[in-house]
Amino acid sequence: MTFELTKEYLDRIQTAIEAGDDTTLRVEMEELYPADISGILYELDTDHAHYLLNLLDHAVGAEIISNLDPAVRVDLLKTFTSEELAPFINQMESDDAVDVLNEQPIQVREEVIALLEDREQARFILDLLHYDEDVAGGLMQKELIKINVNLTVNACIEEIRDQAENVENVYAVYVVDDVGKLLGLVSLKKIVLARKTARIADIYDDDIVYVETYRPAAEVAEVMQKYDLDAVPVVNVQKRLLGRITIDDIVDLITEQAEEDIQVISGLSGEVEEDDTIWARSKVQLPWLVAGAVGSLLAATVINGFQSELGKIAALAAFIPIIGSTGGNVGIQTSSLILQSLSDTTGLNATLGQRLLRTLLVAVINGLVVGLIAGTYTFLIGEPRLFFVVAMSLLAVVLLASFMGTVTPLLLNRIGINPAVASGPFITTANDLIGIGVYFLIADLLLAEL
Repeated sequence: MTFELTKEYLDRIQTAIEAGDDTTLRVEMEELYPADISGILYELDTDHAHYLLNLLDHAVGAEIISNLDPAVRVDLLKTFTSEELAPFINQMESDDAVDVLNEQPIQVREEVIALLEDREQARFILDLLHYDEDVAGGLMQKELIKINVNLTVNACIEEIRDQAENVENVYAVYVVDDVGKLLGLVSLKKIVLARKTARIADIYDDDIVYVETYRPAAEVAEVMQKYDLDAVPVVNVQKRLLGRITIDDIVDLITEQAEEDIQVISGLSGEVEEDDTIWARSKVQLPWLVAGAVGSLLAATVINGFQSELGKIAALAAFIPIIGSTGGNVGIQTSSLILQSLSDTTGLNATLGQRLLRTLLVAVINGLVVGLIAGTYTFLIGEPRLFFVVAMSLLAVVLLASFMGTVTPLLLNRIGINPAVASGPFITTANDLIGIGVYFLIADLLLAEL
């Protein structure tokens, strides 16, 4: 049954917390999944969330802390002492433990590691702490199952039983040599079906995909997506097996990157959450809003410069919105396709000339269709003299917007700036300005005799 958090339920939990009714709280929490408890913690104030989390089994609490939004987690864990935090860290997978500890002050981090009962977990954490979070080493976890290539199947099964206790998900068994160099992997199915006296050397698969610790996180995501992997082993430059990256961490990475891209495309200059302070939200929205306002003022200046044309034919003003919106839409559509191609590094990239040629052909077709539709409308409203003005203006705007939507992200990418910034208000504002200017220039040329 799906849990639904209601105001009445939340009030009951808060009342139990304030009354110190630990029995009721434990009974209520035992019936919920960790994800449901996380939803409750988001709605509680920090002190109440601290109280409730400390009542939970450490394994459950560890899963909840690992999956909390980092901003919420940082504020919550500030209320924990090192002694309170250590038991939860002790139950986490090593990669999640490192993520949480990296958010803590250095003193707290060192105190927690010193307090860990599982010294192997402490060693794993220390091994991972020196990796940057945006490379494979920073994504990997140390928990995995590896066996020596010289073992028999029977000995391998015993080894799996010993190692699997600390491994949450067993996707495959990695095969290494005497010095820990990765040789390949063997599936659980092969181990189960093989004779007990068979040697691992005879049944393992040496055709294995792996990544080095220094590989960027984005490349790891591409590798796992390309080869449809649930987990990928991580090796050092000597190809010694150090850990593995599982699909759940890659999904989190892809989701985070998608959210960042959406914010940038939307014209937000930094991370923002719905519950952030008013100033924090305003601060990330203002830069592009100001830029958009400046662009609109420039467009208004262009319009003002053509007052004489508007005075001759007032109907010209009716088509200003379609000129601006069409240019903005075309620019965003084109730049989105370019951004998609830039993010796909697994295929062959087209040259700039090839991209521009394809963009030009598509723009000609789109511009002609949209121009003819808008031009036909001029007859319906009784302004046939505007047919060529509107039709040609829309064709020109579509061509120019397509060109800008193609070139701008490519240029930004070439100079090392995130090309996603070209897909938001920047493209829209620039195309509004160019589109209106082109519209009135064409009107001035074609209607000069009036």
